[in-house]
Amino acid sequence: MSAINKEIALALSGGGYRATLFALGSLWRLNELGLLAQINRITSVSGGSIVSAFLAMKWKDLNFNHNTHIVENFKTIIADPIQEFCSKSLDVIAVLSGLFLVHKTMGDKVADKYSQRLFGSATLQDIPTAGEGPEFIFYAASLQTGVGVRVSKDSIADYKVGKLPNPRLSLAKVVGASSAFPPFFSPVIIKCNPDDWVETEGAYLYSNVKYRKKLVLTDGGVYDNMGLEAVWNDGFKTVLVCDAGAPWKNKTNPWRNWFSQLLRANSIISAQVGALRKRTLIDNYKELGEKGEHLKYGGTYWGIATKINNYDLDNAMAKDNQRTGSLKNIRTRLNAFSEEEQGNLINWGYALTDTALRRWYFSDNPETGQWPIPEYALDRYI
Repeated sequence: MSAINKEIALALSGGGYRATLFALGSLWRLNELGLLAQINRITSVSGGSIVSAFLAMKWKDLNFNHNTHIVENFKTIIADPIQEFCSKSLDVIAVLSGLFLVHKTMGDKVADKYSQRLFGSATLQDIPTAGEGPEFIFYAASLQTGVGVRVSKDSIADYKVGKLPNPRLSLAKVVGASSAFPPFFSPVIIKCNPDDWVETEGAYLYSNVKYRKKLVLTDGGVYDNMGLEAVWNDGFKTVLVCDAGAPWKNKTNPWRNWFSQLLRANSIISAQVGALRKRTLIDNYKELGEKGEHLKYGGTYWGIATKINNYDLDNAMAKDNQRTGSLKNIRTRLNAFSEEEQGNLINWGYALTDTALRRWYFSDNPETGQWPIPEYALDRYI
């Protein structure tokens, strides 16, 4: 495989169908700005992996305009099928059917539904290689080793165990593992031939063949809900982050029974780890040299809870209002999203991407975008 260009990387967070739709809006605007064709790596977690894997599978069918670099059939090839997919429930069906199939985990049943409804029989070997399109990396988390597991066309990698080169894993199984939210849709089991693994530097568990026989995976958001490690540690000049993760919710009277306390404590741990990663990301953006050059990387972050007014851009597509502020509270389940919910989330991802890029990435401030779902334009609300 040829060496990947290290210019632009994009990270798509987890967060169920909410993240899928928010990320779809972001990809929509990235495409219109001519940036989708320039992205060299896309990492994704959970709900972000649904749209990322579908984009990877359909990359060969995209019609890029040679002059503008814009995909002219983005709506029909990518957006319309993803919206159709998110209009139908998946989680309850998987749970109910899984109750009667003891030989499969709930996570495996979710993966089966992904195959039936979106990915068919496509595998990792059907997505682009470096040079043909972006390098796509999907994150899961290992319940065995406690670290993030990178899954790509090139390999499955757990730094404690090593690498499994050129995996022929189905895209449905990959997305199933990335979105295997515990405890209901987790784990996803991947059986391996231990002889196919390659020992890598620091892989101190490689010698234990049990770790190479079977991977027991859960949602990538358990380890890193923004999938940042493969974009901010690998030398990219520009790092773009799309975050639809659930924001922290304060409670005046949290439940005090043991089970609820455990859940709340785990939420605190997760929220603080995520907040630390976000602060580090932003601090790295701000680290400049004497001539104003970025010492770590340039780029920008936008999140579903971001206040668009804080970008201080006069011609932003919308102003903060009750509707935009409510979108961060939409559920993160894999159940049917209404036409209005979809329109709001896609438009919000689109508008924040537009504003963040015109404020922090483009020096010439391109023209303001046009709502992809006009009937749910967010500038109509007050």
